[in-house]
This record gives sequence, structure tokens and C-alpha cells, in this order.
Amino acid sequence: MRTKKTDILAGIMTACICVAQSVPAFGAQQDLVGFEPNTGSQAETQVKSYLTGENVPESIGRRRPVAVMMGNNSSGAPQSGINHAGVVYEAPVEGNITRLMGILEDYDQLERIGSVRSCRDYYLFYANEFNAIYAHYGQAAYALPYLEQHVIDNLNGIQMGKLAFFRTSDRKAPHNAYTDAAHLQAGIDAMGYSQEYKEDYEGHYLFVEDGVEIVPEDGITANIVKLDNFTDNHPWYEYDETSGEYKRFQFGKEHVDQLDNQQITCDNIILQYSSCPAYDGNGYLNIDAISGGEGKFITRGKAIDIRWEKDSPWGITHYYDGNEQEIRLNQGTTWVEIVQNDRIDSVTYQ
Repeated sequence: MRTKKTDILAGIMTACICVAQSVPAFGAQQDLVGFEPNTGSQAETQVKSYLTGENVPESIGRRRPVAVMMGNNSSGAPQSGINHAGVVYEAPVEGNITRLMGILEDYDQLERIGSVRSCRDYYLFYANEFNAIYAHYGQAAYALPYLEQHVIDNLNGIQMGKLAFFRTSDRKAPHNAYTDAAHLQAGIDAMGYSQEYKEDYEGHYLFVEDGVEIVPEDGITANIVKLDNFTDNHPWYEYDETSGEYKRFQFGKEHVDQLDNQQITCDNIILQYSSCPAYDGNGYLNIDAISGGEGKFITRGKAIDIRWEKDSPWGITHYYDGNEQEIRLNQGTTWVEIVQNDRIDSVTYQ
């Protein structure tokens, strides 16, 4: 890997540094009295975000994030608030479609987040890696035992209804359930969940230092990454060298956030190859989020081979390069794509 100084901060002297890679406003249908949104400002103490590695106000960066399940078929897209997530997971579900899970720490000003859809058991493992509060509207049968054992703090629309979620009239059910900061806070308060990270939580990813970027020098060209393993939305990413970000597309067009119609972008893409057998004849998937495997790390127009492993079933996934060094991400948003082991060859790079 090579790294180079960027011009992110004005006034930084140029130098060569090498380091090792070791729509309209949408109103909620319930008025929650007494809610006060986070009003962090530049005067507030800044900390490193566990999600993006960027400097954020302490009131945001040290508040547990929410992990919101979102629909992503033609009726569920575009999503609202997804472009404000620090980390997004995309994984297949039954019916050859995908669902998204946006992990958000800075969501107080978002008018709606969603649409919120039901839980799949493997997403519980992903959300728990970030010590997140998991928001969903119902669940598949295979997730129910985990929820009943309360292995993760969660807000379930089936049980909490209008307290933590609301429905809109612009879409038909089940694609019209949403939440926002006020409703999330009401649900969190009702459940008595702490919004402070666990004392031993030290973050998920390793990030580069301020003013430095990672460019995988031994990587293959990855200016365009097509994920045709997902046969419904056929997503792809295109690298914008000017911004250093990847722009996301799906369903043959730009993938946008419905709140502002801005195209979704990210700085890092992780492909996590996983075994995805079906639980039953209905097609519910038993995705392996535990055993480890191979994958790709994609950033700044390059892609390298990686492997992933976990210390424990509910622990954090770690990603290692060919030199057995844990990868460092560029600061910014990361999308994690769960790619079926038998469809790896359907992913292409240009």
C-alpha cells in the first residue's frame, strides 16, 4: 500500500509519506413532546467517529449509533437517510432481492429514515459489531430466537408501533414505515437502553490518520465495480477521481437518497464473501456471518484481496491483507457488500 497527503485541510504542506498497511419535507404522524435534537457545534469537543474515522462532535461520536433495516427492492427504493449512514451493509434476502442496513450516528436532523423493514438473523451479527441499537419492523422466523433472547438492543415496529415508528401516505404498506430521531429516542427511552457505548468498546475499523489516504498500490484497477451477483438491483460503483469517492448506481440509474435526491457515495467498499445456503423451501437465507472467508477491499480506484475473521460469534469482523496486516480504511463512509460464495465470479472490475 502507499499513502499520500491530501488537500483535505487547507494549509497542509505537500509531502510524500509512505506508511504500511499493517422531496419534500416528510412529517411524522405523531408529535413527541419534549424531544430536543442534538445541537452539537464546532465549539463542542471533537472525537474520532467509530464509523467513519472523521472528527465529529463528542455528543454524536460517543452516542451509540442506530442500525436501521431498510427495504431495497423497486418498491422500497430510494431510501430516506441512507446517505447519512457512516456504514451500510447490503446482503441478499429471499426472493433474490437485497436489504440494506444503515448504521447512523448523526441523524437528529433527518426528517425520516427508512423505509424500515423486517429483521434477518445475520443482520443482528453485523449490527452488534458496532454496539448499535437495531431498528426493524418485524422479523423472519429464524431471527425470532435471537430477539427473544435479547442478544441485541432492538426496537421492533411490531411491538412498538407508533411509539418508535410512523407510516406515510406516499407509499403502500409495507414500504411506508419510517422513523426519525424523535421516534427513535422515544423507543430507546421506553426500552431503557443506554446510549453510551460499552466500556470496553474501542471501535470497529482502523482508519488512516488525518490528511493521509490509502491507495492499494498492488491492487487491480477498480474504477467501476459491478455486483451482478445481486440479480434484482444489479448495483455498481463508479470511482470519481476528483472527489476520491465511489458513486453508487442500481436498477440502471443513480442510487439517490430520497430526502435530497443526492447520489449515494462512499469512500470504501468491502466485499465479504460468505456462504449463503437456504434455510428452507421459502428461500430464507442462512448467511454465515461467523466462520470467516475471503473478500476484496476497494478504495481510491483499486481493489486488493483480503480475508475476514472473527474472534467470537458476536465479536467484531477483522479484515486482513495479503501480508496479514489488518487493513486501514480511508476516512469516510464504508459500504459492506455480502457476496454469495457461489456468485463471486459475477463481480467484475474495470
